[in-house]
Amino acid sequence: MARQITQEEKQYAQELLARARVAQKQIETLDQAAIDRAIQAVAWSTSNEKTFTRLARMGVEESGLGDWEGRPNKRFKIKGILRDALRQKSMGVVEEIPDKGLVKYAKPVGVIAALVPTTNPALTPPGMGIYALKAKNAVVFSPHPRAKNTSIETVAVMRKALKKIGLPEDLYVCAERPSIPLAQELMAICDLTIATGGPAMARSAHSSGKPAYAAGQGNSTMVFDETADIKEAAHNTMLSKMSDFGSGCSADGNLIVEATIYDAFLAQLQQEGGYLVNDEQKAKLEPVLWQDGHRTIDTIACPARVLAEKAGFTIPDEKKFLIVKEERIGKDYPFSTEKLGTLLSIFKYSGFENALKMVEQIYATQGKGHSCGIYSFNDEHIHQLALTAPVSRMMVRQPQSKANAGSFNNGMPMTSSMGCGVWAGNISNENISLKHYLNYTWVSRPIPEDKPSDEELYGEFYNTETW
Repeated sequence: MARQITQEEKQYAQELLARARVAQKQIETLDQAAIDRAIQAVAWSTSNEKTFTRLARMGVEESGLGDWEGRPNKRFKIKGILRDALRQKSMGVVEEIPDKGLVKYAKPVGVIAALVPTTNPALTPPGMGIYALKAKNAVVFSPHPRAKNTSIETVAVMRKALKKIGLPEDLYVCAERPSIPLAQELMAICDLTIATGGPAMARSAHSSGKPAYAAGQGNSTMVFDETADIKEAAHNTMLSKMSDFGSGCSADGNLIVEATIYDAFLAQLQQEGGYLVNDEQKAKLEPVLWQDGHRTIDTIACPARVLAEKAGFTIPDEKKFLIVKEERIGKDYPFSTEKLGTLLSIFKYSGFENALKMVEQIYATQGKGHSCGIYSFNDEHIHQLALTAPVSRMMVRQPQSKANAGSFNNGMPMTSSMGCGVWAGNISNENISLKHYLNYTWVSRPIPEDKPSDEELYGEFYNTETW
């Protein structure tokens, strides 16, 4: 049974909220230029190579999750979020629709409770913080206990940037004694929650009694049809799978490959550093990776050689990720579920309609609402997958984990949090970005009457006998 919040924690939550409210009040008269300058300062303070490398590696060392060498590359996401934020207005009139007589005004939402995941303690605070400040909100960050020191240090860097330009540091406050009950209390008393983490966290956010944007569970599945560029597709799969050792929900987990290219693609994956697991090794891996229906914490986002060693076998030094052949799909077959690590499953199909059926089966098992992708130059196949897949985003010929949350060569909004729609119990299907950090006032002026005739409205049923 979950521990109840203590009176001391309740008081601490109120203190954090009060500090943030005072700070937010102090910036309500700032103009757009001043706010844009402020988010530039915050972004630079955290995304410059020296600082972000230090913070990213601190997060890996503290949590034991992720790639010490590769995680510093995630700083590009902060740059992308800054790019998107700078290109938009966030106060006053932000949209006009003259033919409808509508004008839209943007306003702050207040104080945001921001839940920080253990996998991104250096990235999520500036990502959320830039959008929040652009909207003239304040933020109370609630770190994951396993990576709290990294989040606390990251927020401290952001606070120093605010102080340097003369803004109140308490626009960003961080819970230095985090706990699940404290996080639940913050979600209940702040004006809005933006949460990134696992399914339990998302359920808690949505039951807090306050508005919330929370992510769903991933299980990214990729389809490779006969038109795929095998070399490009295998390379992108490696990039996606190896990004921070597959720690993200967007990382490729299941590959559904057309029969005529299956052998060539599998061979190319091995050229990219994949290790093809044999049946005996697969049997040893399963109980190491899953226990009581759940992924084991100590095997998430760690090198492939560690997974192999835990399962009692070794792999060559040059091998980067594990490949498991799979034919079965469902809760009883965990290799068809989310991996969150340096392992992927590969399936074979004949006939594109069967690929679509396999996609539906996988998402009926886990990951509905999150994302999928396809390597194809057949627009009809792309169209059919988009019609079929119960996901909020679908990447075409892109490394999934590097593209879902926005990249510099696609048009997805840059973010560190992704809504997964009603499929996953979320209120939004979108990448959570600036628009979600704002309130809007719609101003409506009269327009010429837009009232169709009854004949036009009811069509063939007008003036017929009623039922």
